[in-house]
Amino acid sequence: MHARIHITLKNGVLDPQGEAVHHALGSLGFEGLSNVRQGKVIDMDIAGDDPDAARASVEAMCQQLLANTVIESYQIELTE
Repeated sequence: MHARIHITLKNGVLDPQGEAVHHALGSLGFEGLSNVRQGKVIDMDIAGDDPDAARASVEAMCQQLLANTVIESYQIELTE
């Protein structure tokens, strides 16, 4: 199975990287942008073919290491 995890800052948490990207894009002439947020994507292959077990494993990874759940939220996508 393949897992893709999207990790972003929760709403209300300041995003200095997003602000820097917003400012840089404005400097390049891109207008009409607002609420630019930056996150990260983690891809991994997981042995086995049980989607429930894979999701549980990735969920545990996110809770224990991959995401700071105080300030970040995450979404898990699984594909075979």
